[in-house]
Amino acid sequence: MSARTTATKQKLFDAALKLVGERGAASVTVDEIAAEAGVAKGTIYYNFASKDALVEALLHHGVEILAGRLRSAEGSEDSLEALVDQMLGFWAEYPAFGQLLVSELWRTPGQWHGTLSLLRDDIVSIVRGQMKRLADAGRLPEGVEVGTASAALFGTLLVIALDWQVFQPERSRAEVRESVMLLVRGMRSAR
Repeated sequence: MSARTTATKQKLFDAALKLVGERGAASVTVDEIAAEAGVAKGTIYYNFASKDALVEALLHHGVEILAGRLRSAEGSEDSLEALVDQMLGFWAEYPAFGQLLVSELWRTPGQWHGTLSLLRDDIVSIVRGQMKRLADAGRLPEGVEVGTASAALFGTLLVIALDWQVFQPERSRAEVRESVMLLVRGMRSAR
């Protein structure tokens, strides 16, 4: 793929993400995406077969970025905290992507449910690897199932990040990360 094609697709992704984040995928038109990207409508059809194909490619693109960031946390000294930080950083940088994921993941049955299920599984499998390492080290409470802990951490971080962006934007990423880590590590009662 040429640099120009890559740049055009990125402009289309950025425009679609902005509009979809504001109004949802179903209510955004190809004309609006083209206008937001500053390109002709035909440019969308040249790069993608339809608006749906553009949204599906956008979902893959966003999850690839998120997965790369989560994988980069795997070798850190405290890889769980690094994973939490990377996920929060991603949601801070791409809040509309978080909105798209939440709205489409829970729509039943959603147009992109099959794609989102696979993409969700990709992300949760990275988190599952971290949870498995914690379980193997005896750092998960007895009886906590690795798969459940993985899905719970992913879902918790997604909802916390959206809550942060929408209702508490004055909080810093470090403050949010520390709050999450207190929850993840377990609340200790003051005695």
